[in-house]
Amino acid sequence: MRLMRWEPFREMDDLLKGFSPLFGRLPTRPHEGDAEFVPPADVVERDKEYLVKVDLPDVHKDDVKVLFDDGVLTIKGERKIEKEVKGEKVHRTERYFGMFERSFALPDDVEVKGIRAESKDGVLIVTLPRVAVEKPRPLAITIQ
Repeated sequence: MRLMRWEPFREMDDLLKGFSPLFGRLPTRPHEGDAEFVPPADVVERDKEYLVKVDLPDVHKDDVKVLFDDGVLTIKGERKIEKEVKGEKVHRTERYFGMFERSFALPDDVEVKGIRAESKDGVLIVTLPRVAVEKPRPLAITIQ
């Protein structure tokens, strides 16, 4: 049994986003500092591997940590607030800043030693190779 982080407002956010762009979480303003955001991710299963792709534009690879423990892949880091440039006025900010963390429970067929991560064009791609796991065969039990 694996534990997943419970985010009670995720289902409500998903429901409200379908009705109107005015609902759901509002963008975090840069001066709010430590507000948490959730970068969008795709999880793809292939014959020989799993791929996890996370959109992380403007996040430097040194500000991201990728961990795999007991079947759970965790990606965490921070998108830092851009410094104000003298002579510029910011009229609108809709991008999220601050700390983020995503966790994904994966099946037991991940080959831990072969996990790779790369950052390309603002997308973090984590490749998790699969190993062949022998499925248990049906076993006839003799009744005594």
